[in-house]
Amino acid sequence: MRKGIMRHQIGDPFEGFLLIKEASKGTTSNGKPFMTLILRDATGQIEAKLWDATNEDSETFVAEQIVQIKGEIIQFRDKPQLKIFSIRPAQVTDGVHVSDFVEKAPVAVGELQEKLTAAIFEMENPALQRIVRAFIKKYQEPLLLYPAATKNHHEYASGLAHHIVSMLAIARELYQLYPEINKDLLYAGIILHDIGKLKELSSVATPTYTLAGKLLGHIPIMVEEIGEMARELQIEGEEVLILQHMVLSHHGKAEWGSPKPPLVREAEILHLIDLIDAKMNMLNRALKNVKPGEFTERLFAMDNRSFYKPQFEAGRVQPEQQELSHHQK
Repeated sequence: MRKGIMRHQIGDPFEGFLLIKEASKGTTSNGKPFMTLILRDATGQIEAKLWDATNEDSETFVAEQIVQIKGEIIQFRDKPQLKIFSIRPAQVTDGVHVSDFVEKAPVAVGELQEKLTAAIFEMENPALQRIVRAFIKKYQEPLLLYPAATKNHHEYASGLAHHIVSMLAIARELYQLYPEINKDLLYAGIILHDIGKLKELSSVATPTYTLAGKLLGHIPIMVEEIGEMARELQIEGEEVLILQHMVLSHHGKAEWGSPKPPLVREAEILHLIDLIDAKMNMLNRALKNVKPGEFTERLFAMDNRSFYKPQFEAGRVQPEQQELSHHQK
């Protein structure tokens, strides 16, 4: 069994196969060409530099190419980096496939589908339920396979469905605490808010932004699709307009990509749930890769902060606390 790239420590040698997620060309201050490679396997990704890169290198080492690398894990600007000693494209005889290197959601696709279906069955508003059902039917296969982003959070196979199902679980708990919430509207907004990413992103294994993704983005794409779907289903009324607003405002602020701020209670809650789930996903995955008593690498999407992993475990009583409790008895 191969040791995943994220299970290597600084100073470890590395020899194995990785998938190129991104490849870009650059030039050093003294004019020498190099390439920046973002390499990944099922455990995560790491950056590497290919120095003195030739034109042939830039044509050979491209996204979705599997490569065999010998190198060493080093630290650069507080982040692990793979120092390349040698690199070559994988061959058919190596017996490796792109699917071997794609990180997957921690929940099985079948379970994600069941939870998504269960949430739709909970909805009672016929207009909202019909719209949501129509989109699930239209996009069922890619919805269960695509990542939620190219980086930062849920950027793995089935990440979009995992994100939606996690958000629905949060919404269900909030509804118990605040029964005034329009649950159907919130559920519909959660399920549809990021489906535009199925047109914004190019693929599952090494997603990049499509032309529509670059020129429009997933929010305007989905707002337009909701309008088209409502007309197709001959649904009219306030539900359609507010559902479009839910999608339009879910990033919260203009500087975060929202054309409008949330102006409906459920739109505000959708934005907050989206933030919670995205940030928890980033933190949990980053903390998984450090030992207790250590800091994570800087997380760009979390204001470039490094997070500390406490050495004590939740629910465990420390020895000194046990002794104090014994004396108090």
